[in-house]
Amino acid sequence: MSGRVLYNLCFHGIGTPERPLEPGEADYWITPRTYADVLDLVVGRDDVRLSFDDGNRSDVAIGLPGLLERGLSAEFFVLAGRIDEPGSLSAADMRALAAAGMRIGSHGWDHVSWRDATDAGLEDELVAARRAIGEVVDRPVDTAACPLGLYDRRVLGALRRLGYTRVMTSDRAVARPDAWMQPRFSLRAGDDAAYVAELLRPPGRIPTWSANSRILAKSLR
Repeated sequence: MSGRVLYNLCFHGIGTPERPLEPGEADYWITPRTYADVLDLVVGRDDVRLSFDDGNRSDVAIGLPGLLERGLSAEFFVLAGRIDEPGSLSAADMRALAAAGMRIGSHGWDHVSWRDATDAGLEDELVAARRAIGEVVDRPVDTAACPLGLYDRRVLGALRRLGYTRVMTSDRAVARPDAWMQPRFSLRAGDDAAYVAELLRPPGRIPTWSANSRILAKSLR
């Protein structure tokens, strides 16, 4: 990988949702045109990593074809509790993503804050969900994305003890390619390719110091 920083871009939903959305979710759904323009922008850039959260049906209906057309890959963080639910990825969809060479990670069981979970709830989110997702795709699941961008020292400690090899957040900062915790930039409904192009300019254009301060504070909470 060229350079010493990595830009993680995260998609949630593309096009028209096929299920009722939670409050605030619509803010993270983008148009198919924006999705295509962003993919065109990052073709050939080895300093950009793509991911999808929430396990929406659009991941396989729109997301996967767009990636394959351009020779790109991505990691899909699935909610185990939504597998086979209307508007979400089915088990067959997940196997199709894996067969196409896409990586599969865990977004937990339900779309809830891991920071606020009880010990039993955190066990479901970090252990049971990973097991269920792994059984569907028949491969180990060792990466996770924190729902709602929420985490603290307890959550990170549990993820480390359970052997997760990489943890994705939503902290809107550049990352080190080899870091265990990877901040990401989530695409929002009002974003377009011009915004992303500006985002991907050299890291001097991004207020990295303030983002890193927020990450440290959340990690020690």
